[in-house]
Amino acid sequence: MPTAAQQQRMAAVVHGWDGRGVLIVGDAMLDEWRFADSNRLCREAPAPVLTLRRRLVAAGGAANTAVNLAALGGRAALVAPVGTDVAADDLHDCLDRAGVWDRTVSQPGRPTPIKRRLLAGNQILVREDEGDADCRLTGEVIGELLGALARAAAELRARTRTDPALVICDYGLGALPEPVRAWLVRHRDMFATVALDAHDLTDWRALAPTVVTPSFAEATRLLDGAAPGSAGVPVVVPAELAAGPTSPAVPPTGSAALDGSPLDGSTPLDGSPLDGVGEIELTGDEIGAADHDIVAAGLDLGADRAELARVRLPELRARTGADVVAVTLDVDGAVVGGADGQHGRSHATPVPPSHTVGAGDAYLAAMTLALAAGAPLPTAAQLAQLAATITVSETGTCVCVREELLAALGVAGGVGDGPAVPVPGLVDPAGLAALVDRHRDAGRTIVFTNGCFDVLHRGHVRYLQQARALGDVLIVAVNADDSVRRLKGPDRPVNPIEDRVSVLTALACVDHVVTFAEDSPGALIELVRPDVYVKGGDYPPELVPEAPLVHDLGGEVRTLGYVPDRSTSAIIDRIRAHGLARDPSAASEDRGQFLSGERR
Repeated sequence: MPTAAQQQRMAAVVHGWDGRGVLIVGDAMLDEWRFADSNRLCREAPAPVLTLRRRLVAAGGAANTAVNLAALGGRAALVAPVGTDVAADDLHDCLDRAGVWDRTVSQPGRPTPIKRRLLAGNQILVREDEGDADCRLTGEVIGELLGALARAAAELRARTRTDPALVICDYGLGALPEPVRAWLVRHRDMFATVALDAHDLTDWRALAPTVVTPSFAEATRLLDGAAPGSAGVPVVVPAELAAGPTSPAVPPTGSAALDGSPLDGSTPLDGSPLDGVGEIELTGDEIGAADHDIVAAGLDLGADRAELARVRLPELRARTGADVVAVTLDVDGAVVGGADGQHGRSHATPVPPSHTVGAGDAYLAAMTLALAAGAPLPTAAQLAQLAATITVSETGTCVCVREELLAALGVAGGVGDGPAVPVPGLVDPAGLAALVDRHRDAGRTIVFTNGCFDVLHRGHVRYLQQARALGDVLIVAVNADDSVRRLKGPDRPVNPIEDRVSVLTALACVDHVVTFAEDSPGALIELVRPDVYVKGGDYPPELVPEAPLVHDLGGEVRTLGYVPDRSTSAIIDRIRAHGLARDPSAASEDRGQFLSGERR
């Protein structure tokens, strides 16, 4: 786990990239997710009968990279060709919701690329791709793309008063014909940072990118001079690796992590163990198979891919002309090398493949923003890995939100007199709004409740579990300390806000926690617009003070009964009674204060 000082440095970088302009150009597509149920086979063939339950759409490819850049706090402008079909309409909606400047160019008759996944039980059964790379752009559309690039770059520069960054997403679907590539190379000096994600890196060396992020398969093809998708080209395995993997892989003497600390097979980019932070499976590409399904003929499968990548980082930098090369290794993490010849390694933990779609886009977005903000490479690489990590908790196209990234770093704060120290899992209202939007886009039911949760006990836990069962996402709003004192008395809360929040965020049934300084959570209810608002008590829902507001917002109010004889006040009374019994000398004074109401 990074130290508190490292987390603060990383958080400072995240704050530093706020509003930074980024121009994204390349293959934009639409991700479509179809969720179905299946409980029988059809009569005609040994195939499952599927009942469609839900359909979701999300930006994909270059469009998802743009969405991630905007969600992380950048100012993202997307220039890409699209069609004039329904998929293009859906894609425009996705971009608008994410706050991306939509500078796409439409070409009638050219289909918008779609990746359509059909799932049952969160298992991807089949993927159907639409979009023909052979459907070339017309001269008129190419001219419009060049104009859009120039205008978008000028807009970003005028709005941010700095040179924008450039991200190129080249997945071979025809969005980057030669005139567009030539324009980007010719105007390279317009962009402070240039990041390149391309299936075929051979055409981009003249660009001199700041960073490239090839998968292991893409790096292998580049080094062997093979065309994308070709087979039968042997991989040159360095002599020191010909006998198979080392255990652990020990680099040559003098090799160091990017900050100069010794590097071995388990050392992260800054030399400190990451534990859970930065563990991610990065799939190799968004179009073809994952890295571990693409193996060039002749590769010794026993060889350590990370060590192979490390040994050949200098060649990759020379072939690509990039200052930084980050080779993603799916289940094996990533190897990153900088211009100074030093290198670092991050690691990965496998997750279900349906969780990893777009994780590479989050990685690329955070890496670009961090480098554009002037972060040292170890910090940029850690932030990129962490951004990808926190997006893979569920099925769908991955998007990393700035507030989630800060919360993972333990530096997100609440409102009012919120926690004085960082609390992982706590979000602020702005971050909560972004999270709620994501959940709503995914069709999830939002449940909201609030309370002091001072001394958490069995009754609280049962209540929260029952509340979570009423929907898909449970948001808990917690009274700040001053608010508790006004409601409960001067000697409450027993536990300060940071302790109460830390305990709540540790519960599996709680998805998000936010604090509020007012006596009523009305402002947060208006922000969240919950589908279900839950209160504890044995009274009808219509007597809940917040009920009229919830109903006006289209929500439902539910009340849940308390567990008998389980309350914070009862627990405090028992503790005090026990203390009085053990200290008779103080019993008279304490009992008098207690009975008079001076101590609650």
